[in-house]
Amino acid sequence: MARRVSLPSADDLFRPTADPTPPQTGDHASPGSPDAPGAAADRAPDSAPDGAPGAPADDRGAGSAGEPADPAATPRARRGPARPSGRVRHDEKMTVYITSEELLAIEHARLALRSGHGLAVDRGRLVREAVAMVLADFEADGEDSALVRRLTRE
Repeated sequence: MARRVSLPSADDLFRPTADPTPPQTGDHASPGSPDAPGAAADRAPDSAPDGAPGAPADDRGAGSAGEPADPAATPRARRGPARPSGRVRHDEKMTVYITSEELLAIEHARLALRSGHGLAVDRGRLVREAVAMVLADFEADGEDSALVRRLTRE
């Protein structure tokens, strides 16, 4: 006889990271609140305090402020202050197939931007900027645009 395996539900897998209701204390605490009886046993292992057995391994041995014991050992300390990456979450997705030569050209451009201009951009941002430039040229020049010239040449 086949035995069915019990899997966790979506509520178990995708728990909220922040509680929208204010915490309650005392006898009126809701069953899911941190102050409720038995809440410590229900707490996820990743919510353990620093240095506790359930705490992530990279936080152990850290100073009182949560900094690593040797700040010079971290890559961020060597690079300087953090800058925003410029990444933006996009709602739409489009898949485009390109040749290996085109992919190598995109990678070469990405690395040249990084080494020559200090711009760390990903391939997606590079392609979005190129598309924006081509479309702006097409809007401005119409039939005389580089896009029309290249497409009529094929």
